[in-house]
Amino acid sequence: MEAFGGIIGIIILIADIWAIIQIIQSSATTGMKILWVLIILFLPLIGLIIWFFLGPKKSATV
Repeated sequence: MEAFGGIIGIIILIADIWAIIQIIQSSATTGMKILWVLIILFLPLIGLIIWFFLGPKKSATV
């Protein structure tokens, strides 16, 4: 059962890293980017869920 918790932890870590990369590439202001990254770092699972629904979206490239 402990291995299952470790796998879930790794999945959350990978998702958090992906979210931080998406935040950095977004068109949000620098202050908002820092705020979102801090939320994800301090609240890994809850922050990820909140960011997914309310966070800045990646800027459209032309």
